[in-house]
Amino acid sequence: MVIASILRRKGAEVVSVGAQDEVGGIARILAEARIGAVLVRDGGGDVLGIVSERDIVRCIAAHGAAAVAMPAATLMTRALHTVTPATKVTEALALMTDRRVRHLPVMAADGTLAGMVSIGDLVKARIDEALHEAEELRHYVETSG
Repeated sequence: MVIASILRRKGAEVVSVGAQDEVGGIARILAEARIGAVLVRDGGGDVLGIVSERDIVRCIAAHGAAAVAMPAATLMTRALHTVTPATKVTEALALMTDRRVRHLPVMAADGTLAGMVSIGDLVKARIDEALHEAEELRHYVETSG
């Protein structure tokens, strides 16, 4: 299974914020959308970085209440780990484990944003795949005897 199959199922919509958006507003967006990270994009749609719940917690730990008014640009992770629609789910899971990240932007071959996947999306896909394989094996055993 590849990332494109997950995006077909969940959609390619990605919640994004601007580099000057404040941490307090970003936290509200994360809570309202029930997500763990947002991409930071410029006016032209180019991806500048990512802000995750972890980033916000670390910012608050370092700066206290002042963190709420800080812009995304000050705490976003700029070095992104990305995948393509053709990346295998198992490869994406390995990347997430190795890099200790929970979200991967999906970049198309032309460099444009194609979507974003979370660790939950990938685990769900693997579970669905395992259940499908188990059902196929069960059917094979029942009909081959």
